[in-house]
Amino acid sequence: MRHIAIIGSGPAGYYTAEAAQKKFGDDVHIDIVDRLPVPFGLIRFGVAPDHQAIKAVSERYEKVALSDTVRFVGNVSVGCDVSVSELQDHYDAVVLATGAPNDRKLDIPGGDLPGVVGSAAFVGWYNGHPDFADLNPMLGGRHVVIVGNGNVALDVARILAKTPAEFGGSDIVSHALNALETAGTEEVTILGRRGPHQIAMTPKELGELGHLERATVRVDKNDLPELGEDALLEPGMRKAVTHLREFAAIPEAFRADKMISINFNFFAAPTAIEGDGKVERIRIERMQLDDELRSEGTGETYDIACSMVISCIGYQTPPMDGVPYEHGRGRFANVNGRIVPGLYCVGWARRGPSGTIGTNRPDGVNIVELIAEDWAVSTGAKAKAGREGLDVLLHARGVDVVTFSDWKKIEQAETYRARDGAPREKFVRVEDMIAAQK
Repeated sequence: MRHIAIIGSGPAGYYTAEAAQKKFGDDVHIDIVDRLPVPFGLIRFGVAPDHQAIKAVSERYEKVALSDTVRFVGNVSVGCDVSVSELQDHYDAVVLATGAPNDRKLDIPGGDLPGVVGSAAFVGWYNGHPDFADLNPMLGGRHVVIVGNGNVALDVARILAKTPAEFGGSDIVSHALNALETAGTEEVTILGRRGPHQIAMTPKELGELGHLERATVRVDKNDLPELGEDALLEPGMRKAVTHLREFAAIPEAFRADKMISINFNFFAAPTAIEGDGKVERIRIERMQLDDELRSEGTGETYDIACSMVISCIGYQTPPMDGVPYEHGRGRFANVNGRIVPGLYCVGWARRGPSGTIGTNRPDGVNIVELIAEDWAVSTGAKAKAGREGLDVLLHARGVDVVTFSDWKKIEQAETYRARDGAPREKFVRVEDMIAAQK
């Protein structure tokens, strides 16, 4: 019997477990270890709460979790309760599927002022992540600036602009819903260093902005390339840019009844955030594209008065003791997912924050193939204790492990306490999660 430990219970972790099941069958035991008592990682805490259809992929992961060869080991912090090297002692393969939960720093003057928030923190706040339950973002001002031109920026803008009724059917947590209901937001400005043809936004997410009850979208038609240039884009991008053109063509008379304006500022790079002890304005430099479509400054600047800046410029994987790390790329050092034989990484921990949820499925398959290759040349290796060895270690350290059946009790309690129309009301404190499954 071989033993695999997967660190992280998000999409990368479960797709890797699924691939290992198919590859090795009953000849392998798989433990999925997570520092939180609840599984599914990015699906629970990263996917927007009003995108319940995407969150439904967790049903696939549950089928994997309920099989005889897979076990969820929740409420266990790798690096605190147990080290990576200790896991290597007990398992034939250790796979780091920790994702990239940390914000990339907005490295400009004033980037640490109160009122500057990273998207991991803000998204975690409205999705009920225990790390960000006490965030208390500055939502009292009229103008919020979002830095970034990807789907996360769109999610944040949409959440800021929705009415309480538009959150019907979502699992946004109550503390965020209440704060957003009383927010003073009148304008949301999305900054992008380059132009409409360089966005990293998908058509569905862009199109959603056009259907918000109290918000209108503004795009400066002068920022749009000539219409004929759209033909050079791949179909998805062309459809996304078509949405931007439609936004630019909205007549002013239609905008009059809208309470919130979502403004796209292209060719705009933040250079400083200023204010007396808190965010009061952000300075922007106008950009242009060089012959290789890279952005370069023009020297022309302007200011936007605002009370909050949300940085959506990417994420990075936190380092772990004893694991080689690429600081410049914010991920574990690896070759196609192999760190060293016996230690691997998958998903964002391997490649950085890129791709969709589905991208993690072939990634998991590839990692399992690497594991099989390494096992093929180590057939005489000494048998390892696997989950039995881990259980002895955790018991001796007094770690209160949460199993998948325990999680189902937590889930049942969250469903029971849901507000009308919502699928659940998440616990946002680890101690409340633990209490719910007792």
